[in-house]
Amino acid sequence: MTRTYSAKKADITRKWYVVDANGKTLGHLAAQVAIVLRGKHKPVFTPHVDTGDHVIVINAEKVHLTGDKVRTKTYYRHSGYPGGLKAETVREVLNRKPAAVLERAVKGMLPKTPLGKKMARKLNVYAGPTHPHRAQRPEALTI
Repeated sequence: MTRTYSAKKADITRKWYVVDANGKTLGHLAAQVAIVLRGKHKPVFTPHVDTGDHVIVINAEKVHLTGDKVRTKTYYRHSGYPGGLKAETVREVLNRKPAAVLERAVKGMLPKTPLGKKMARKLNVYAGPTHPHRAQRPEALTI
């Protein structure tokens, strides 16, 4: 009988990856980034342990959406007060804060638990081609 493997802190090595979102489809890119943040690409993956890596996404403003989603897809939020429902299209969000579209897509693919929030903190999204994480020596991640 084989024993179930459970990753320990000493078994986890974190890497930094940089992804260029220029021309990539939003959903496919978000799914691949979520896999790396969660650590599912590693042989030591354990569901209840954060085994994932750090991900830097550049050029988030140039992400591609298929169909007519730029005009028709709507993001909702509620203040908690009566009549406090706010709606915004993807185009409006991309104009206001381009990184928010990708951040929201990736966070939606992570677990909705404290562990998922910890994984989401390892995501860094930048609208332009530069990032301040040169000291971490990120590797290019091809998606």
